[in-house]
Amino acid sequence: MLTNYISTAMKKATYELLEDGTFYGEITECQGVWGNAETLEACREDLQDSLEGWIILGLRLGHTLPILDGIDLNFTKEVA
Repeated sequence: MLTNYISTAMKKATYELLEDGTFYGEITECQGVWGNAETLEACREDLQDSLEGWIILGLRLGHTLPILDGIDLNFTKEVA
């Protein structure tokens, strides 16, 4: 499930070439997840690293993560 979430999020990424010649990428559904690097491939790697850290921290702190294409990583407590 986690791998599918990461893959789905990365497919939603947008990239742009900045004036300084570096690449910038972000996943708008995942607020605060962005990457920047000299090449597009390095930007993708930086963006995925950022996404993975964002997911881990969000889950650890109990934040509600966005549901992407039906993939829900949020922990729900069942009420007895």
